[in-house]
Amino acid sequence: MAARISPILSTCTTKSVNDESLVPGFDSQRITKYTTISFSSHLNANLSIKSLEIRRRRQKQNYSKSVIECYSDQMKLDTSLGPRVNSVNPSKTVALIDETAALLEAGVPVIRLATGESDFDTPAVIAEAGINAIREGYTRYTSNAGTLELRTAICKKLKEENHISYTPDEIVVSNGAKQSTLQAVLAVCSPGDEVIIPAPFWVSYPELARLADATPVIIPASISENFLLDPKLLESKLTQKSRLLILCSPCNPTGAVYPRKLLEEIARVVAKHPRLLVVSDETYEHIIFSPAVHTSFASLPGMWERTLTVNGFSKAFAMTGWRLGYIAGPKHFVAATGKIQSQSTSGASSISQKAAVAALGMGYAGGEAVSQMVKAFRERRDFLVKAFRELNGVKISEPQGAFYIFLDLSYYYGMEVDDFGLIKDSESLCRYLLQKCQVVLVPGVAFGDDNCIRISYATSLSTLQTAVDRIKKAIVTLKPPPAISL
Repeated sequence: MAARISPILSTCTTKSVNDESLVPGFDSQRITKYTTISFSSHLNANLSIKSLEIRRRRQKQNYSKSVIECYSDQMKLDTSLGPRVNSVNPSKTVALIDETAALLEAGVPVIRLATGESDFDTPAVIAEAGINAIREGYTRYTSNAGTLELRTAICKKLKEENHISYTPDEIVVSNGAKQSTLQAVLAVCSPGDEVIIPAPFWVSYPELARLADATPVIIPASISENFLLDPKLLESKLTQKSRLLILCSPCNPTGAVYPRKLLEEIARVVAKHPRLLVVSDETYEHIIFSPAVHTSFASLPGMWERTLTVNGFSKAFAMTGWRLGYIAGPKHFVAATGKIQSQSTSGASSISQKAAVAALGMGYAGGEAVSQMVKAFRERRDFLVKAFRELNGVKISEPQGAFYIFLDLSYYYGMEVDDFGLIKDSESLCRYLLQKCQVVLVPGVAFGDDNCIRISYATSLSTLQTAVDRIKKAIVTLKPPPAISL
């Protein structure tokens, strides 16, 4: 005989999933609408315990179902990206890189002339300083702006070599010149400001501007003018929104070096615009071929207050993997770049900073070690200039610095190749040369000039000789498209 119970008023509420031990990471307010279950019932005297248990079981099942629905609802993630990321263009050379990787995996002997990285080893005195830093336990955080020792050495270098005076608190050391440049752009640009960039340009400049919600304004420079910015054209492009002008000398990708007289003309234009500042990228300053002479923009009359000078150790000292650069400028601006760095990477590698002090102690412009590298780069440059001048239709502006040559090969656009198709632009030409002769080059469209391709000669002369021989054989097979009869 079933047991009988007295009439009661029963109220039941499930345990709230606000308890994080039940559903960790969920928004409790959002879940409550699914999981809070309340009921009231007057049980008559004839209600059996079995009936009550069935009812409770059903309530438990409903609760479980509601939690599952909650999980399902939470799994609908928002996968949108921030507007800054969406504004940045992907590399135009991704497809070319993928093709290169496929060839390398297949064992094809590809010659890579695309990377801006010297084939020389880091000079021994620099390497030893880094090794000693590790052995001596110099492996902890440094101050955000860099060690006082390194910043003092940088000030000494800038005074003696560049004729610019700074104090250590006007220097911030970063993880490479690219980081220094980005922080400069972020520090001084507001949304809608314009960043003036002469083309051909280093591929990252426009994208760094976009990351700061600024608008890149590209000003083309022609090969007939040695890819140097025309001051009159610059003046015609400046507006009240113009906030930053980026100059790179010696230039990546062209190897152009701005003579002092031209920089003075540009400075006179800049001086007319109170909002306009200059980022002077001088990363390649030591890799320069006489009679060209490097001039720091900040050393020009009236330009110290307007200029943020960016430099680094990667190129001249063969220290790409050490990841070290710096920015120098008026304290107000430099401190702002340091503030950004303090909330992103913080200070640069302590080991690399010890190595950089040794680099700056090697002598004027890097001393004999850097001088020998520059001598080798010049020999390679001379070989490439002579070799490509032997090809029909090639236009060359002889590089005065860095380790790149930027060739105008647009003469060969419109020509067809059996089993490949039409050569229509710099990207298709580079893809053709990769497939035909297994040489990797960078299309000029990535640098803002689709007429050209960039060759890095930061590799051995023997490698360059093999590459040029392959390129010449591939180019002579190009033929004009068939005539269309009317």
